Amino acid sequence: MENKKGKVYLVGAGPGDPGLITLKGKECIERADVIVYDFLASVSFLKYAKKEAEIIYAGKQGGNHSMSQGNINALITQKAKEGHIVTRLKGGDPFIFGRGAEEAEVLAENNISFEIVPGITSAIAAPAYAGIPLTHRSLTSTVAFVTGHENPEKEKSGINWEALVKGIGTIVFFMGVKNLPNIVDNLTANGMPPDASIALVQWGTTPKHSSISGKLSDIVERVKAAGFKPPAVIVVGDVVKLRDALCWYEKKPLLGKRIVVTRAREQASELVNLLYENGAECIELPTIKVEPPDDLSPLDKAIENLSTYDWIIFTSANGVSFFFDRLFSKGRDVRSLGSLKTAVIGPATEKKLHGYGIKSDIVPDSYIAESIIDSFKKEEVKGKKIMLPRASEARAILPEKLIEMGAFVDEITAYKTSAVCDESVDLIRELKNKTIDMVTFTSSSTVINFAALLPAGIIGELMKDIAVAAIGPVTADTAKKMGMEVQIIANSFTIPGLCEAILQYYEKRQD
Repeated sequence: MENKKGKVYLVGAGPGDPGLITLKGKECIERADVIVYDFLASVSFLKYAKKEAEIIYAGKQGGNHSMSQGNINALITQKAKEGHIVTRLKGGDPFIFGRGAEEAEVLAENNISFEIVPGITSAIAAPAYAGIPLTHRSLTSTVAFVTGHENPEKEKSGINWEALVKGIGTIVFFMGVKNLPNIVDNLTANGMPPDASIALVQWGTTPKHSSISGKLSDIVERVKAAGFKPPAVIVVGDVVKLRDALCWYEKKPLLGKRIVVTRAREQASELVNLLYENGAECIELPTIKVEPPDDLSPLDKAIENLSTYDWIIFTSANGVSFFFDRLFSKGRDVRSLGSLKTAVIGPATEKKLHGYGIKSDIVPDSYIAESIIDSFKKEEVKGKKIMLPRASEARAILPEKLIEMGAFVDEITAYKTSAVCDESVDLIRELKNKTIDMVTFTSSSTVINFAALLPAGIIGELMKDIAVAAIGPVTADTAKKMGMEVQIIANSFTIPGLCEAILQYYEKRQD
């Protein structure tokens, strides 16, 4: 049997914003057997990896190295020799101060096939997010990228400071925060005026992004006073003067806010994306997972007898998904619903149902069970048979009220929610240190399971000064019963409605 040949992709993961990875880079993550990633490569990219892929962290941060460069070189070489497809995920661009060339040289020496996948370097992206163009027709047509931290083993500096000062309009320094005083001294010693403009951009393109600007003469003190720390890029030149006018990213309303999303991981993307688009750092802490019920026979029986029902009511998008998945697994399709009328609890459920080609007959104005009941008061339901496929732990009010109205209701468990404990986040430590700004809840079950992660009796203390956002009044009431103060209740009980309520909350706090 022919041995499988390994290959290494040296991939630039971009500057931090997950949206800035290239399509080619994403494809390399998807096909990799082994992924070796850096400190500055966003862990959110790992969601593209195959489930069976081996994930290895090889980050180097401020002298704290989880793996030396020599060991990294040996690792990717060995994995490739074993026949694996290896994606070496590096922050920024692998060939711009990323030591990608050193890794490529080792691969070449070992006759291992490799490809270089360029990435967006922080030298370009971080200033752009701070509103600083590196070139400008009226200001400069030259730019230089310079390391702010040269190889300590060099006998003398390889930087021609005089040439930089006299010949380059914009200078961008990598990894130079700790060496800032020396950079300033070398620039001024070689003729750059003390009032030359300079800026530092920290964690550029990420929710931790911040920037500070000044002159060569005062920037060291400004940075010290602000407590600015790596990673950051330094930009020197007249283009820095455009920062105040062109800064756009720092105007995002949720920038710097750390928000916990407790929704099931497979459903969290919409809320995470909306919050991230507004600048928030989202901490995904799914407290529930959605799965089929332990006993599918009641649902199977209801599907076999679909023709005997007059109505089917869906109270969640999950209910729609699990119902149709089971319907299709029994060899049936949407035609089996025949003349059944349908009702849904809100627009998300309506959209999900419409995806199966069915337009709902009832969509209430308000997205809670009580509103469905009000809508059915306009219908003749006495003697009608209604199927209600939903979660095992759903509230009883809907079937009770429909029965009072004279309907025959079959309450069918289509799915269940189970508690999840995600150990990737040290929740109690984060809450104690007040490093979380807000926790969001999209259902009562997310509240209950979140509370179960905390020590009994001190929930109120842990959640003090941390805002709580609930998708609606039912979820809010559950949070209050658990000892939490609820600051935000969405007017529209949807994910976009919850995000809008969060934005309004922070907007009011700024007034």
